[in-house]
Amino acid sequence: MHAVLLAAGMGRRLDDVTGGGPKCLLPFGQASLLERHLRLLTRAGIDRLTVVVGFEAMQIEQALGALVPEVAPEMTVTTAHNPAFRQGSAQSVLAAREALEGDDDILLMDADVLYDQRLLGALLAAKAADALGMDRSVGADDAEAVKVCLRDDRIVAFDKMLPAGLDYEAIGESVGFFRLSPASCDVLLAECERVSEADEDAPYEAALQCVMCAGDTVFEAVDVTSLPWIEIDYPADVGRAADDILPELFSCQG
Repeated sequence: MHAVLLAAGMGRRLDDVTGGGPKCLLPFGQASLLERHLRLLTRAGIDRLTVVVGFEAMQIEQALGALVPEVAPEMTVTTAHNPAFRQGSAQSVLAAREALEGDDDILLMDADVLYDQRLLGALLAAKAADALGMDRSVGADDAEAVKVCLRDDRIVAFDKMLPAGLDYEAIGESVGFFRLSPASCDVLLAECERVSEADEDAPYEAALQCVMCAGDTVFEAVDVTSLPWIEIDYPADVGRAADDILPELFSCQG
């Protein structure tokens, strides 16, 4: 298993909190999001990590240089630079092409998530080769959530905006973590190229939706509703992460 951490974005909505720095260096307790990723991936048995950097890449690379020897000394950590970090996140997936074109299963992860170690464990224990984490406490009326809709245990929609009249049996929010087989990685890269050519600001979710919903591969939606996690996009998320999520974490350091 090779983890790919997407950390190239600018995160301008958090400038007042970060001081203009990368979101993944935000501290919670005694550890930044980046340090927590390293610790939890190590505990999950992941020994290879590619961090996609772009905005303030040097800050992240310097942090990795200081953190890896201390908290993940046996992990092979490399960075991949996304020069188009001002554009959509599909560009970050394309920047990780070398990792995604290998023969390994991939754990694709957004870097701006504070989460419990058990969430990773549930995803890695999925029966299917392709899987995503899904929180079923979120409904169709949440405009910011990337929603996952299921019918007959198959994903029929994966987007913030759902098609009118969509027929589905279950709905939840994507955690932003995905387990991908090598075959699905190949399709994802092709779809990222396609959506980026059509719209340079396309998010990788637009490409991933095609992989999940249009192909023959069945993605397992792993239910992580009971586990604490939060994606950090807005200043209010920072407060909720510190006040509500951090105290609930099962085994994070700090």
